[in-house]
Amino acid sequence: MRSIIASTILLLTVSCKNENQTSSLSNYFTYNQDIVETAGVKMIPIKTPVGEFKVWTKRFGNNPKIKVLLLHGGPAMTHEYMECFETFFQREGFEFYEYDQLGSYYSDQPKNSSLWTTERFVEEVEQVRKAINADKNNFYVLGNSWGGILAMEYALKYQQNMKGLLVSNMMASAPEYGKYADEVLAKQMKPEILAEIRALEAKKDFNNPRYMELLLPNFYKEHLCRLKEWPDGLNRASKHVNGEIYTLMQGPSEFGISGRLAKWDIKNRLHEITIPTLMIGAKYDTMDPKAMEEQSKLVKKGRYLYCPNGSHLAMWDDQKVFMNGVIQFINDVNLEKVQ
Repeated sequence: MRSIIASTILLLTVSCKNENQTSSLSNYFTYNQDIVETAGVKMIPIKTPVGEFKVWTKRFGNNPKIKVLLLHGGPAMTHEYMECFETFFQREGFEFYEYDQLGSYYSDQPKNSSLWTTERFVEEVEQVRKAINADKNNFYVLGNSWGGILAMEYALKYQQNMKGLLVSNMMASAPEYGKYADEVLAKQMKPEILAEIRALEAKKDFNNPRYMELLLPNFYKEHLCRLKEWPDGLNRASKHVNGEIYTLMQGPSEFGISGRLAKWDIKNRLHEITIPTLMIGAKYDTMDPKAMEEQSKLVKKGRYLYCPNGSHLAMWDDQKVFMNGVIQFINDVNLEKVQ
């Protein structure tokens, strides 16, 4: 008799757990029921000084407490290299958004060069925030590389609308980033390789196939992504980059910075950021990991995450350390454990 009762209780418990799990999953993946389902993809209208355009976004999940907006690098790369967040964030039950900024492959690509300024991109992010119904109680911005610049600039203007900020592999000073590339990273190259790269740069011969032939194995494979085989998402993003915008703002390569962003520097304003902030650095990064640690101390409520095996895309080549740290931070902020 006891064994029958015990078995019944066990079956009821398992059944309840399965029902709760099924209900939870149903809620997580169900939104916009009143329209044709599009796998979360939505083209969001953006108003600019030169007209209205649309940007591509993709929503994952349904969580009113945690909404994370991913800001890709470049400028004018794509969300594709950030697809690695999908499995990690969905397992946590986070609501999050992949997003191609204006000018990027899946969004509108207007030709007016006046659009490609940090200030204009900040206003774009604010319009995306409103469109996804995020606010100070649930809105997290995670930016990598140029996306880190955009994330910091957005926080300086709109942190009253944010819950937390995550800056992945981006120093707060472009001149210091350029100095690190020249004085530290360049010296790690073989002298003859560096000399040939500098000769091509002096001639502004950036379209010469030899330029990337030299940079790919000697710089990108060392400091951008150290995986022997690059992920499919990164390869697709590389094929889809808008070279015109990238060169205008960043310069012709990741080896230093020479475009419109060359003099960008908000390091002395980091103290103005008072929301919980995670700064992420990596040993082999194009950005000085010590500078990333310093930045975590310059903001009011900062935390530092160091990826000992990572590079500029530590989300890929030091994935467990990176993702565990990011997830821990978001959960801690949600539970108000970051003071």
